[in-house]
Amino acid sequence: MALQNDEQCTDLLHSQAHIWNHIFSFVNSMSLKCAIQLQIPDIINRHGAPMLLSELMDALSINKERGHSVYRLMRILVHSGFFVKQTISTTGDDDEEEREGYMLAPASRLLLKEEPLSVRPFLLAMLDPILLDPWQHMSKWFQNDDVNSFHTAHGIMFWDFAGQDPNLNQFFNEAMGSDARLVTSVVLKHCRNVFKSFNSIVDVGGGTGTVAKAIAEAFPDLSCICFDLPHVVNGLVGSKNLSFLGGDMFEAIPKADAVLLKWILHDWSDEECIKILMQCKEAISSKENGGKLIIIDMVLKDGEGDKELLETQLFYDMLMMTLVTGRERSEKDWAKLFLDAGFSDYKITPILGLRSLIEVYP
Repeated sequence: MALQNDEQCTDLLHSQAHIWNHIFSFVNSMSLKCAIQLQIPDIINRHGAPMLLSELMDALSINKERGHSVYRLMRILVHSGFFVKQTISTTGDDDEEEREGYMLAPASRLLLKEEPLSVRPFLLAMLDPILLDPWQHMSKWFQNDDVNSFHTAHGIMFWDFAGQDPNLNQFFNEAMGSDARLVTSVVLKHCRNVFKSFNSIVDVGGGTGTVAKAIAEAFPDLSCICFDLPHVVNGLVGSKNLSFLGGDMFEAIPKADAVLLKWILHDWSDEECIKILMQCKEAISSKENGGKLIIIDMVLKDGEGDKELLETQLFYDMLMMTLVTGRERSEKDWAKLFLDAGFSDYKITPILGLRSLIEVYP
């Protein structure tokens, strides 16, 4: 590649920097994972004031010779927006010295261990080697006949692996539970009316019941069923208006006035989604009797709106391709699925950041 002028040289160096930035983008997520495992957000939060590097070092259970490395770790996390530095005054024997202490940035509060809406379990699950290894096999997967890269890496499908591996099953359910708490808190604050028109609801693929429990508590007169695979719900105890039921959503779904699918359909191919949707339609009462399907999932806005939000949606689309058989969908894609499954109409309410609330009518 011959360089003819200064502009070409500048473009070449910019291209190299752009490529390097993407090569090393994993550094952000791995540095954040390290900070979580060392409990740095919790330590700074408990300190209750800007925390000096020396104070952080004293509080960490690490090799005390790693001081400069902790500084470097914190530097990248400050740059990434997870911590901020604030100048504080410390009084010494001779004079007053200005020094810098670390504080939590707004996003870091969602990483605290005791935060009810913490995304910490989600982060640790998504960055676990079991889920990261399939990315190393993506090019190999493009050349073979496996269903996805997860199968290429592990020789088994994700859902089967989770059913056989208690560790994967546990951290995946904890991850989904943490996300469910955050999303449900928003839905019940801003969309309570969605749940007021019926007497019963079944949360399909509801995991360990985080969403169903919240709905049951918010609406004591609403009968709630948390429905998932037997190995997920075995041993879980319900309440007065909450019950747990094991089964297969591809075979049958318990009958109710409404069916909830929170972050389920993006896991599955169009053909699989149509089968699930048809089972949902069979399970719910008629539109005249208040029956409807409630979906919480992404609606891709390709080329529109917030660039970072779209990028995260595209990241998740690639994740679905790598781990399972699903994908993220545009409104046009959703509309076709609903029509093919025999539904008559739908309504999209984009109030959940990366995701939307979709009401679908029989």
